[in-house]
Amino acid sequence: MQAKRSLCSERQPVISSSQLFNAARYPPASALEVPFISVVKLTPMDHFRRIGALRRKLARARLPGLLVTFLPDVRYLSGFTGSSAALAVTRRAARLFTDSRYTTQAGQEVDAAQVQIVASSPAVAAVQWLAAQPGVSRSGFDPARTTVADLARWKKELPGRLRRSFLEAVPAPYVEQLRMVKDDDELALMAEAALVGCRLFDGMLKFMRPGIAEIAVAAELEHQARMLGAEGMSFETIVASGARSAMPHGRATAALLPRRGFVTLDFGIILRGYCSDMTRTVFLGKPGPEERKAYQAVLEAQENAVGAVAPGASCAEVDEAARSVLRREGLGEAFSHSTGHGVGLEIHEPPRVGVGQTTRLVPGMVVTIEPGVYLAGRFGIRIEDMVAVTESGSQVLTPAPKALIEL
Repeated sequence: MQAKRSLCSERQPVISSSQLFNAARYPPASALEVPFISVVKLTPMDHFRRIGALRRKLARARLPGLLVTFLPDVRYLSGFTGSSAALAVTRRAARLFTDSRYTTQAGQEVDAAQVQIVASSPAVAAVQWLAAQPGVSRSGFDPARTTVADLARWKKELPGRLRRSFLEAVPAPYVEQLRMVKDDDELALMAEAALVGCRLFDGMLKFMRPGIAEIAVAAELEHQARMLGAEGMSFETIVASGARSAMPHGRATAALLPRRGFVTLDFGIILRGYCSDMTRTVFLGKPGPEERKAYQAVLEAQENAVGAVAPGASCAEVDEAARSVLRREGLGEAFSHSTGHGVGLEIHEPPRVGVGQTTRLVPGMVVTIEPGVYLAGRFGIRIEDMVAVTESGSQVLTPAPKALIEL
């Protein structure tokens, strides 16, 4: 697939901080003045539909049962948000196993599976329950989420005749495949989480100035996130300024923001379990010609890749749409990571948008597009959006301005 033409012009305008708030395409909000009001209807996710989709996968694989122990998968299928659980699914039944700490919580959260409170390991109880079900001669498990010790323990608790044959590693992560394609409820929730991130970025532009510690910027951002309704942060907030901006994962330190230099903010929030993720890089003071040129190259690469996101495009093709621009500008070697990744209940989910990745995008997938340039000891730049794949192309979920902002 040929990458689409870049969405940015050859001479991208610079946005000043005084112009910023009229330029944004989302309602501005001050966390301390305006209470957070969710625009997403608080209706339950359709877990019956999700378990039904999983059962169809099991039927095609001729697998009579499945053990689910990875907590994000358990949450996706059942709605349970506790820290200890296992879900057993057969063609006719679904049962969630957890301990007595979650008796009330499980009763409130789970409607698509029966809940059983156990005193022992939920996973062991789930395996034993599966083995006792009529017609369930085998049960699959996800080998990517199972340790050797766990598997040995589960087998030990089975009857001797079943220890060799009952538990079977599945050839594909069935629940992970379902989670890659978001339903309408998930997309609406993730879009709201992304817009909260944009509002946070607006607020940080008012807050940041030379001499403030990076950790103070991170603390203020995370405080405002809570005030806007976030359950937590998707990951440890990255604030990297000056020469530290050349560190792709430069988490906030006691370093002070410089009088002149780039500042990269990479952050996300969790809203009803779903993550957002965005990155913007701004400049304190006046950038020089080399800094402006590098920023423009990253921006063009990022928007070229966003333009390549469409149904049927491979993840490698989207990655190449970004990488080709930076190679043309002589900055290919300074782009040291993949172009993006899936987002959802986890901050990093399949698919991966990178070199050699053959997964083809389908409507409902949500990926990040985040090329960067990192020149050690000098500066770094990264720009990141969350992008949803639609029937006709894509939609950017993080519409905060991307033109170079000078503070």
